[in-house]
Amino acid sequence: MPPIDWSSQRFHPVVVLPPQTVVLDLSTGEPPNPPSPWSIGRYDEVRPGMYTTALFEDGRCLHVGADLGGPVGTAVHAFADGHIVHCGFNPADGDYGHVLVTEHVLDGESIYALFGHLSAASSARWRAGQAFEAGDVLGWLGDRAENGGWAPHVHFQLAIERPETHDMPGTVLAEHRAQALIAYPDPRLVLGPLW
Repeated sequence: MPPIDWSSQRFHPVVVLPPQTVVLDLSTGEPPNPPSPWSIGRYDEVRPGMYTTALFEDGRCLHVGADLGGPVGTAVHAFADGHIVHCGFNPADGDYGHVLVTEHVLDGESIYALFGHLSAASSARWRAGQAFEAGDVLGWLGDRAENGGWAPHVHFQLAIERPETHDMPGTVLAEHRAQALIAYPDPRLVLGPLW
């Protein structure tokens, strides 16, 4: 992992979550039924039976990002200054739908972030190379028709290596866990102690 002093950084919330936000347990194989649209899905969680489309027929079910749920149209913010690396649309059923990938330089080191399941307007407003500041609205939570078929949320994932395109695996095979947790650091380094 890059030698970043995470504790010395001050980050803007990616999604401004209200106090009634529910932390989901998706490890049981039961479909979630949160009492509120505001929810958090955990990093490093095995989610049996959740990924059922053809995209996941290899059996990937270990989640390597954090899911921040809210109503359609909820703003998604930049956690730090940076620029757009990739933006685009991953159309497969169960995929990210509209995506932004950003680069941020912290303590002189690059860290990358993927924001998946956004609205079409989110990816349409950006081009690679465009800069933004911490707190700027990067996009909005998309509805099922544009976000890969999921309940509205943003999949937020960190990466230590620059992705080649507007994609990175949000789930991995359980046997690849150790390597994946190095390649995709815990999003709570940015998000704070959400669970």
